[in-house]
Amino acid sequence: MSGTADVTLRLPIGSEPAAGAKSLIDLARRAEDSGFSAVSLSDHVVMGPRVDRYPWGEFPFGPEAPWVEPLTVMTAIAAVTGRVRLTTGILIVPLRPAALLAKWAATIDVISGGRLELGVGTGWQQEEFEAQGLDHSLRGRMLTDGIGACRALWSGSPAKFESPTVSFSDIWCEPKPVRPGGPPVLFSGTLTARNLHRIVELGDGWIPIMGERRTGIAAGVAKLQERYVAAGRDPTSLRVRSTARVAHTADGRPDLSATIEGAPVLIEAGVTDIDVPFSSYVKTSDDVVAFFAEAGKAIAAASWVRQ
Repeated sequence: MSGTADVTLRLPIGSEPAAGAKSLIDLARRAEDSGFSAVSLSDHVVMGPRVDRYPWGEFPFGPEAPWVEPLTVMTAIAAVTGRVRLTTGILIVPLRPAALLAKWAATIDVISGGRLELGVGTGWQQEEFEAQGLDHSLRGRMLTDGIGACRALWSGSPAKFESPTVSFSDIWCEPKPVRPGGPPVLFSGTLTARNLHRIVELGDGWIPIMGERRTGIAAGVAKLQERYVAAGRDPTSLRVRSTARVAHTADGRPDLSATIEGAPVLIEAGVTDIDVPFSSYVKTSDDVVAFFAEAGKAIAAASWVRQ
């Protein structure tokens, strides 16, 4: 296993400090200048009132939080940056028609020179599906079919695809993404049989469920690499993105430098992309300049950051 990894800045959400749509563009430029490999944005199209149904603990935002549309903001970021990768964490694929998603993603990828990456998932909020006339119970099927359809549209023309939720034939979707077959796709969630199949057959990597322990990540990586070999794929090509555990100073303040220094424990488990959540370190807009100054020094000093 390689001893290096990329480092991604997870941009703020909703009402968090510096989370305004225009501010996100400036943060992405600062991230690129500071040495981050990528920036990521999360996704909700609409929100219902029952945020208490969030499956992984207490949801940190109210239904009124202003979530930006990530692909739209990624387009703006692509126009003002030249190196940093643009990724989602995660994009709720079933909420977007497959042909539209394929076109949208390919356009951003071409504008950015091949820098787009998609972290994808099913979503969890029933009201978000009902607001678009979609069956929440079919979200897993729609995720698989949606990415499968995108792969077909990204790969050749005319394209043909058939599945229970989306089908077409003799379809052209141009322009094509920079990378043959489309941008990298990382599937989020636990490694159920269905998710294992998605990653091996349609994806480029895995985003473990939030809070997954290092031992669980290592076991998942081993399982995925075994499946890659069985499918004739290079197991060293597997991408795994996980959040670095936030370290703290003696007086309890979040310590970004120590967090980055401690990241190799995740790399040893098979993680290839270390995620740093901006909002864990920046509590007010006044903290932004100091955050990027510290990040630049810590990333430059970290031997594990892939150059």
